[in-house]
Amino acid sequence: MGYFTLMDRQLTIWIVIGVYAVFMLAVGILSSRRGEGMASFTVGGRNAGAWISALSYGTAYFSAVMFVGYSGGSGWSYGLWSILVGIGNAVFGSLLAWLVLANRTRELTRQHHIKSMPQLFEKRFQSPAMRLFSCIIIFIFLIPYSASVYKGLTSVCSVILGIDEQVCMIVIAIASALLLVLGGYMATLKADFVQGFVMMFGVAALIVLLVLSPQVGGLQNGLSNMLDYMKSHEMAPLSGKSAVALISTILMTSFGTWGLPQMVHKYYGIRDKKEVKRGVVISTFFALLVAGGGYFIGSFSHLFFGETMPEGGKDFLVPLMLDQAGLPNLLIGVILVLLISASVSTLSSITLTACSTVSMDLVKSGLRKTMADKNVAALTRILCLAFVVLSYLIANYPTPILEMMSYSWGILSGSFLAPYLLCLYWKGINRAGAWAGMLGGFLTAFLPAAFSGFTTPDGPLYACIAMAVSFLLCFAVSKLATIMKWRSSQRNDAFYRIREESGS
Repeated sequence: MGYFTLMDRQLTIWIVIGVYAVFMLAVGILSSRRGEGMASFTVGGRNAGAWISALSYGTAYFSAVMFVGYSGGSGWSYGLWSILVGIGNAVFGSLLAWLVLANRTRELTRQHHIKSMPQLFEKRFQSPAMRLFSCIIIFIFLIPYSASVYKGLTSVCSVILGIDEQVCMIVIAIASALLLVLGGYMATLKADFVQGFVMMFGVAALIVLLVLSPQVGGLQNGLSNMLDYMKSHEMAPLSGKSAVALISTILMTSFGTWGLPQMVHKYYGIRDKKEVKRGVVISTFFALLVAGGGYFIGSFSHLFFGETMPEGGKDFLVPLMLDQAGLPNLLIGVILVLLISASVSTLSSITLTACSTVSMDLVKSGLRKTMADKNVAALTRILCLAFVVLSYLIANYPTPILEMMSYSWGILSGSFLAPYLLCLYWKGINRAGAWAGMLGGFLTAFLPAAFSGFTTPDGPLYACIAMAVSFLLCFAVSKLATIMKWRSSQRNDAFYRIREESGS
């Protein structure tokens, strides 16, 4: 018998988690010694390489929400079809996103010294009101996304470690808060770099061992059994309603990231165009392995539970699969670190984006214009703590992970994707069109969720409709404003004059 098999399961797992915790603390402390200004705290001096940027993007993209909420819920609803969500995330959410957005965003934000999405909107559309509106929307509606990450991770820990969910949420909140308060953007990038490799190794190992588990019985046997189950339960082919829901999930989780401020933020700090090209390849590979693997694992959920949903609902499908698969203790510890890593990365990105937006774009740009950068960075750290507390409180609301994340992504992407993407490439979009698209997308995603008491399972569908409505309004109202010669139809061609790169 091996050494680790003789050790107590809980002790083995906690040792692995402890090593991870020490590493995270060291990264935060070392990073805290460098850079006091907001440029250092929020964009890392714009000197990040391809590997660190791409892995930071990927670890912010895929958290416990994906592994636990989406992979389990999608696998239960669509069977093997759910693998298409992971492929869509890799092709559209990573490959195409980097090709279309990364370098153009890097150039314009560097040229105009932009550190946040609200600043981008203000400088492109010459509208301080748009900056304030987007700042408020970002801070408020990133909170439920952050809360969904807490819920995803706690469902795993409560099953595998047998610890109270409240204790788990508090521990993960402290870990993400310490990383940010101590080190800021570069601390999260450095942590994400190592966490990215942990996630790739953990997912690869998990796929192999889950396929070899007694419930799956090998790849060929598992696929054959799942196909038989899907045919006998009207999942092959999918019904019209299920097909629409699946397509909506693919589109929301793939294209929705294009309008999420914490994802866009990853492009700001890339060093140069050469690093962007390398980042395209790295981020796509990472997404194929991590997202494709995550949804592949979830697609076998019916082989573990048949037709009976386990106690706790969809949020507990993947945790119980991991618990029942007979995995080695050491691997279970690595998987927990994988989920903690993914979750801390996502939480750090969300928190930093939301709080730096408030400190820079609400306080410094609106209320205290003379505030020094060093004080703004200090205020951002304080806001990070407040944001973590709010996220913890929302996480206790009894909304499933998948729905909670859908509301957040739908509202944010519905509000920002169209104005952001169009302002990168189309000089014809004006302030009137951007306002119409932003408000129209926001209302389309928010109102159905609010009227349902935030209980509707159709969040992904409303998110897709909101993004489409926002694009239509941006185009239509921009054209109308130009024809009618409204004051808000003025162009801002100077925004696109890219000078030689310099500074932050």
